[in-house]
Amino acid sequence: QVQLVESGGGFVQPGGSLRLSCAASGFTLRSYCMSWYRQVPGKERELVAAISAGGTRFYADSVKGRFTVSRDNADNTVYLEMNSLKPEDTAVYHCAKARLSYTFTVTIGQYDYWGQGTHVTVSS
Repeated sequence: QVQLVESGGGFVQPGGSLRLSCAASGFTLRSYCMSWYRQVPGKERELVAAISAGGTRFYADSVKGRFTVSRDNADNTVYLEMNSLKPEDTAVYHCAKARLSYTFTVTIGQYDYWGQGTHVTVSS
């Protein structure tokens, strides 16, 4: 079955960096758009970045220039490189798989599988 397992979260000071990984299994990663979302308790889940099957990228304005999404289809892994981290980046970060193959989407309802998430805390 489809599984998405995030890792790489942790505690970091403002201005620091983290690299999140999402290990995918149970489907052909190269055929699907993948995204990273984040959620803070009491707030709606927010799209951070998306990468299409062909490598097209989308970023939320709040992370543009600081975060980079990438994928290694051979290794079945999606990454989120986060630099210049700010306290407002503190959240649980989830990776997600698009419902339809070869479809680029940034609509949360178009994702059908989610990982459990990895916690990121940015604080001095």
